[in-house]
Amino acid sequence: MATGFDPGQSIESARRALSALLQSAGVEEPSLDARLLVGAALGLDLTGLITEAARPLTPEEAARLEGYAQRRLAHEPVARILGIREFWGLPFRLSEATLVPRPDTETVVERALEHFRELGRSHPPVIADIGTGSGAILLALLHEIPEAFGVGTDLSLTALHTARVNAAALSLAHRASFVACSYAAALRGPFDLIVSNPPYIPAGEIPKLGIEVREYDPHLALDGGNDGYDAYRALIPQAAGLLTPGGALIVEAGQGQAPMIETLMAAAALSIDRPPKADLAGIPRAVSARKMPP
Repeated sequence: MATGFDPGQSIESARRALSALLQSAGVEEPSLDARLLVGAALGLDLTGLITEAARPLTPEEAARLEGYAQRRLAHEPVARILGIREFWGLPFRLSEATLVPRPDTETVVERALEHFRELGRSHPPVIADIGTGSGAILLALLHEIPEAFGVGTDLSLTALHTARVNAAALSLAHRASFVACSYAAALRGPFDLIVSNPPYIPAGEIPKLGIEVREYDPHLALDGGNDGYDAYRALIPQAAGLLTPGGALIVEAGQGQAPMIETLMAAAALSIDRPPKADLAGIPRAVSARKMPP
């Protein structure tokens, strides 16, 4: 569908036109998406969009905006189009091998920081992020804990490259390393905190997901096996063997999954010492357990 952004059209007119097109296509937040896409196409922040609202589009800007509009009308997420997403107030580059970091996952960071505050400070804390993707969880924690060091694992070399790029951009590369392996298989520990947002969607549910997820998020990072728990069955016993006494494992859970995850943690001799932390929708999202001292 041609959107018809023309050189000479004002920035404000183009923004309004794109918002109307996105709304007609059923996009959830058409006004916000239009503002982000117009701003990116023109290299303007919100202030610039306001102060230059009457300025006409250049031919290059009109062509760039047309390309962005076509991609969004095909329900490609804005974060994929722009190649960047904010998480924990930090910018993260994305790639085809990484999930788009979501606000729900910030509950894992919040719970990890709760546990960190309870740790003894006899040494700089060491953190592992299993299935790190863009590195969002690990790098958010390193940003919050200046004395900490961390390692992220992932099966995807492309994802690990993306995580390294983000670590460098956030000036955290000297405290973060990244390893290719299945879950925690290549790690030796001990770790004070182990965090993970593993794949937890039952395989049969993936075709029913919204188009923005099923068509654009990597299935490797979504597919949790037939019942959604394959990743937890693999990583929880590995993590239990890598935690220092008193250390904590924190994982993200899908809706309704927390009780089974806690059962798997207890079977690995980890102690459940608090209820899961809920996200803004009230869904128990960050499930945690401690390795108790002998």
